[in-house]
Amino acid sequence: MNAATGELYRQHVVPNYNRYPVCIVRGDGSRVWDDTGREYLDFFPGWGCAIVGHCPHRVVDAVRDQVGRLIHVPNSWHTEAQGLLAEALTTRTGWGAQAFFCNSGAEAIEGAIKMARLWGHSAGKFRVVSMLNSFHGRTLGALSATGQPKYHHGVEPLVPGFSYATFGDLEDAERLIGPETCAVLLEPIQGEGGINLPPPGYLQGLRELTRRKGCLLILDEVQSGMGRAGSWYAHQIWDVKPDIVTLAKALASGIPCGGLLATPEVAVALKPGTHASTYGGNPVSAVAALATIATIEQDNLIERSKVLEVKFRTRFEALAKRCPWIKEVRARGVMIGIQLSVDGAPVVKKCLDNGLLVNCTHQTVIRLLPAMNLTDAEFDAGCAILEDAIAGLAG
Repeated sequence: MNAATGELYRQHVVPNYNRYPVCIVRGDGSRVWDDTGREYLDFFPGWGCAIVGHCPHRVVDAVRDQVGRLIHVPNSWHTEAQGLLAEALTTRTGWGAQAFFCNSGAEAIEGAIKMARLWGHSAGKFRVVSMLNSFHGRTLGALSATGQPKYHHGVEPLVPGFSYATFGDLEDAERLIGPETCAVLLEPIQGEGGINLPPPGYLQGLRELTRRKGCLLILDEVQSGMGRAGSWYAHQIWDVKPDIVTLAKALASGIPCGGLLATPEVAVALKPGTHASTYGGNPVSAVAALATIATIEQDNLIERSKVLEVKFRTRFEALAKRCPWIKEVRARGVMIGIQLSVDGAPVVKKCLDNGLLVNCTHQTVIRLLPAMNLTDAEFDAGCAILEDAIAGLAG
């Protein structure tokens, strides 16, 4: 990395990230290049935002056209792009919804919590049950919903009204739901928690439980939405109809864009003056999201994600037979978690040294969120590097 860039960061950027000593200057599909000209395969593009790869041409063309005509107007006015995006997202749920737009996943979660509390206010309902091992964002409300104490340390007191159930345990959730509970909030597939899949019947059981208890079901699909899990929304895999769904990350291929979808009966709780987002649903992010949807559909990428799921699972389950420190391979679409019994940081480092970008979460889970249009050749090349790094742990 250029020393001058490093010095700019050292002097002028808050040091709250553990950054790799690499300066990325260009991306194309599942490949990126640094400022020395070195090329990397990216199996974790944009931290899950680049679901159709870096700089997808439809998104680039749509954004270039839009910024030449209109960049931003406040939500006091209408724009066609926002209306079309709302239509595109809500009609793909299959259960009818209305959309609210913001800028990030954390903001989407804040909006969902606020909507749920407004919905339940007249009945004295304000408490939210979320899950242990969850991750919902870094703002204080989203952080309070996140069931990982390590993220709470030093910023207490948290927003009151949150309690945490064990993911996958219906009885534990039922124990925590009381007359003041307005919602149960969870990721249908836990992402940062290690690509944890729900056990059979769990999401359906939560839907029945929340209906019986008179509270809402909020599904955080910031990571699992937009086709990543092999369906437009992960909850569709289990045939569950939530009350609120949150989206972000891949929604606009890396252009900041977040949102929530809610049933009309719940959405009405956000009356004028109760909630807003200055940049939410702006024309640039809206056309980027529309172009992302077009790319996924026109290139048949949801089906491609299912193919890649099988390829990743088959490849690393085979590796597990000769590497006993691989405890489990978890995959749904292009959400892949390789559970190790040892620290995964050396794997990330060796992959980086050999030109592959991957992630380790929860210290022992190698997490991959590759683009849905990853080619077979890129898959083989990247997996060869990752296999070598994991196999090398024996030494």
